[in-house]
Amino acid sequence: MFDPKERIESIKAGTLAAVSVCLTYSIVTLGNNLLSQIQIATGFNLLVKVAIALSSGFLFGVTYRYIIREDRNSHLKTGAVFAFGLVRGLGQIEVGLNFPDTFWLYALLGVESILLFAIARFTLDLAIYRSWLKPFKSS
Repeated sequence: MFDPKERIESIKAGTLAAVSVCLTYSIVTLGNNLLSQIQIATGFNLLVKVAIALSSGFLFGVTYRYIIREDRNSHLKTGAVFAFGLVRGLGQIEVGLNFPDTFWLYALLGVESILLFAIARFTLDLAIYRSWLKPFKSS
């Protein structure tokens, strides 16, 4: 059904996006912890959040490759970023509704979710442009 080469390319896309999302998440979290008086993530909590960032980044990368295929449709690319970013971000905002005093913090985390996947998209688009990664070819 699927060519093994296509599966390898999907694993490459997932791994690249996972690393991209994880690095971006780590930098943003470090910045938040340094600039804010509220420690957003530390210790074991931070490890779990980084693992979540890795897995969501991997799933985004694999899915993004299948979504865009060989199309040049920017709406598909942007839609994929917003779909993943909003699902992750709206979940955080929903939690923030339970804490009205810090709702702004959760809203900011929601925006950061979209940023994570936008950077992953840029990374994947660059890899495809430089032929490090091949787009999915529908047969």
